[in-house]
Amino acid sequence: MSTSFVHRNLPRLLLQAREAVMAHTRPSLREHQLSDQQWRVLRVLGEHGAVETGRVAREAFILGPSLTGVLARMERDGLVERYRDPQDARRSLIDATPAGRKLVRQLSSTIESHYAWLESSLGKDKLSQLYALLDELIALEQPS
Repeated sequence: MSTSFVHRNLPRLLLQAREAVMAHTRPSLREHQLSDQQWRVLRVLGEHGAVETGRVAREAFILGPSLTGVLARMERDGLVERYRDPQDARRSLIDATPAGRKLVRQLSSTIESHYAWLESSLGKDKLSQLYALLDELIALEQPS
């Protein structure tokens, strides 16, 4: 069966691009025994500090049931802590421990140096364009 697609497979290209970028990051993550998901959690916490569990799930793109297991392992490894929100005991907050924050600092320099290389390779304007186009695509595809 042959289908006549006019456009390239955008989801596959986005996945390919993600994997190409992550190929530079994963060795550093593995050095610290971190999975991609664990790093995404630490990155969210590194950017925002203590946040509600639901926000971690949304910003790290991890489904609730998976996040529960990821957080349990990270708690066991001393990277995050969970506690009740002092203003609203119904809410659960996640924060990086000192060890988790130290990992974020260590890995952020490696990751930022890769972004600097991308910027010098593509050029600042092209990288800015790429970010802007991705932001625009994400906004366009959001449900109304």
